[in-house]
Amino acid sequence: MTLVRFLPLAVAALCIASLGFATQSLAGEAPKYTVKDGKVDKGTYNGYRRFHGTCHACHGQDAMGSSFAPALIESLKSVDYETFVKTVMEGRQVTDATGAVKAMPAFGQDPNVTKHLDDIYRYLMARADGVLVPGRPKKIPN
Repeated sequence: MTLVRFLPLAVAALCIASLGFATQSLAGEAPKYTVKDGKVDKGTYNGYRRFHGTCHACHGQDAMGSSFAPALIESLKSVDYETFVKTVMEGRQVTDATGAVKAMPAFGQDPNVTKHLDDIYRYLMARADGVLVPGRPKKIPN
């Protein structure tokens, strides 16, 4: 057998493996944050940075909501990790009480979000749990 016959299989395997980076934690528990004396672990800090680089335009500063999108510090109190990942990756449309349709765009093709989804979740959960105050957090020293 020649190497050429195995090339399509190798490429397919690499493609499939690369899809797993965003949902890595789905197989186990949701990612956990660490907050000590108001300071956060590296992942939670990265989540703050990534959230404010992409998500805050709609969901507001410190995930407190806006006229465009809900406060994630409230939403994540009743949304599990799997639903969070699905919503971010695939997007979602909802109709509010006034009948207006609001849409969450899909970010499944945005590496600035997908590669850091666990960290964004850590940050949002620390905010939702009330253990992280608004503003740029300080990092726990290494």
